[in-house]
Amino acid sequence: MTDRADLLSGEELPDGFRYPATFLRAVGSGLAGLEPWWLLEAEHLRARARGLRERFPRRRLVPFSRREDNDDVACWDLDSGTVRVIHDFTTPGRENRAEFATFDDWLRAALEDFLAEDFPGEDFLASD
Repeated sequence: MTDRADLLSGEELPDGFRYPATFLRAVGSGLAGLEPWWLLEAEHLRARARGLRERFPRRRLVPFSRREDNDDVACWDLDSGTVRVIHDFTTPGRENRAEFATFDDWLRAALEDFLAEDFPGEDFLASD
């Protein structure tokens, strides 16, 4: 189901964590980017996961998406059981930007960001 993306393997994921079915379905359907959010995969995902562990050693986070216009990263927070948007590269204790009860709730918010944002690429698609 995830043959379109290189996600963390079972050995790389924290004990007891499994990707939610809705996330796997979204990835399997090719829903990798909703500007300004983009799916983290392959070495970008692994590097971000390592970096988050180093920068926020008291947190148990599994990243899955990054925002292209700032340092925000959407992660599963294994301690709270929620999805958190973390502002990466900031001082620990100041990283929390948003919290969602589930991946589905985060996905709805990401879709709202997609619909609300005005990116330069849209000009290319507009007809005169």
